Amino acid sequence: MNLPASAVPAAALSLRDRVDDALDRALAERRLVGAVVLVARDGEPVYRRAAGQADRESDRLMREDTIFLLASVTKPFVAAVALKLAEQGRIDLDAPVTRWLPQFRPQLADGSAPEISLRQLLAHRSGLSYRFGEAAGSDYDTHAVSDGFDQPGLDIEENLRRLGATRLRFAPDTGFKYSLGLDVLGEALARATGTPLPQLVQELIAAPLAMADTGFQVADYKRLAAHYSDGVAADGSRRPLRMHDGSELAFFDGVLRYAPGRIEKTASYPSGGAGMAGSAGDVLKLLEALRRGGGELLAPESAASMLQPHTPAPIEGLDPGWGYGYGAAVLVDPVAAATPQSRGTFAWGGVYGHSWFIDPQRGLSVVALTNTALEGMSGQFTLDLRDAVYAGLDA
Repeated sequence: MNLPASAVPAAALSLRDRVDDALDRALAERRLVGAVVLVARDGEPVYRRAAGQADRESDRLMREDTIFLLASVTKPFVAAVALKLAEQGRIDLDAPVTRWLPQFRPQLADGSAPEISLRQLLAHRSGLSYRFGEAAGSDYDTHAVSDGFDQPGLDIEENLRRLGATRLRFAPDTGFKYSLGLDVLGEALARATGTPLPQLVQELIAAPLAMADTGFQVADYKRLAAHYSDGVAADGSRRPLRMHDGSELAFFDGVLRYAPGRIEKTASYPSGGAGMAGSAGDVLKLLEALRRGGGELLAPESAASMLQPHTPAPIEGLDPGWGYGYGAAVLVDPVAAATPQSRGTFAWGGVYGHSWFIDPQRGLSVVALTNTALEGMSGQFTLDLRDAVYAGLDA
């Protein structure tokens, strides 16, 4: 008798069978339209698969070299750029951002405008927020602040003006709030070096790691995935809806506002927190460099600083057991997090439907880029994939 993979004890299956099962179920249940999943252990690929459709309406199949809009998968790239520039002595992470953006002086409720350092922007300890992280009617709505993946054609000067008119949620370095800090940081890095942020990413990250497909422009539009959001068909069944400019998705107390066409508008500012596009293979190259202590990119102490919790758990807005480093969350307490991942695991995702993690203790790097939000970022698939990777790992 041949049992379905889901009916066989997980530890008895090969990693390929387990991950295939998690991916196949998500596709069959129409929680995902398509995905590329890559798993490496100790630097060796142990799983790689493209599944489902890159574009459902044209019946274009997913391929391993499909290009996705990365959303917050951008953050570790830009964080690595900042640390590299600090290594080179071209910036001081503890300097105030006003050194390079003198007009950017958001105020606290009492009317004071405290200095914000580059390091505080990097660690989301600046007091800034995201529009999608605020309830309807906030000052972020009033000033129509862009979250970096909406409002095609908006330039950075205008978005900094809008953001600078909002109220700081707390005094810098007294709390944590996920924010547009990396968008501000990205422009500060460009001003400090006289080099546009896309060029910095290309020179300091993409070129050293031989990335062909990742940056602030799409390398090949024929390979760009269509993107989808959770939805229900007319018959009541689950059917992800194709995104278009202006698509919205409820997110806790806020709203995610999407514009997949933003990246095609050359006037759109290069969002350091959400503006890049790329392939799963290129993302894995970055993760592997960080897992190996910096690899070709960073000095070991710089890579270590990315992967250490600058705000320890617990953090409001993050799952229990997770702190935050530079560019992603850091696992501080696996028991509190109820996860098989090891302490020190570095992980994050992206609101177009992505998740990834590095577990340095177990030698693991895992990338799952999907074209379906929010299932591919925070849905059941992410838990099933994680558990499939760890089940029987040391058997």
